[in-house]
Amino acid sequence: MKGNEKIINLLNVLLAEELTAISQYMVHSEMCANWGYTKLHEAIEKQAKDEMEHAEWLIQRILFLEGTPNLQKLNQIKIGKTVPEMLANDGEAELNAIRMYNSAITEAKELKDNGTADLLLKILKMEEGHLDFEETQQGLIEQLGLQNYLQTKV
Repeated sequence: MKGNEKIINLLNVLLAEELTAISQYMVHSEMCANWGYTKLHEAIEKQAKDEMEHAEWLIQRILFLEGTPNLQKLNQIKIGKTVPEMLANDGEAELNAIRMYNSAITEAKELKDNGTADLLLKILKMEEGHLDFEETQQGLIEQLGLQNYLQTKV
C-alpha cells in the first residue's frame, strides 16, 4: 500500500530515535553488568529489547507503506558515567520520545492514517512505562541513598 510520504518520513524520524535508544540502553546495560549490578543490567537490557521491538514494528510499517527504512541515522547518544547519570540520560531520552510519539500520533490522525496512529499509541504506552521505571529508580536513589540503592541491584 503506497503510504503518505510525510508519514514515512515521520516513521523514519521515530526509527532513528529507537535505534539511538537501543544503543544507549545496551551500553548502559553492559556497564551495569561490568560493575556487578546484575539486576539493573537485566532491567536496562529488557528496555533495550523493547526498543528493538519498536524499531522492528516501525520498519515493518515503513515497508508496508512502500517506504525505505533509514537505519543509518542515529541521534546523539548520551552515555552516563555513573548509575544516576545513566538513569537521568535514559529518562531524558524517554521523555523526548514520549513527546515525539504524541506529536506523531496527532499528525498521523490528521493525515487519516489510523493504522500508523494505532501502532504509535502502542509504542507510546511502552515508552511511558520506561520513563516510569527511570523515575522510580531516581526516586529510590533519593529515598535510600545511592549506596543503599546500589546494594539492591547487585
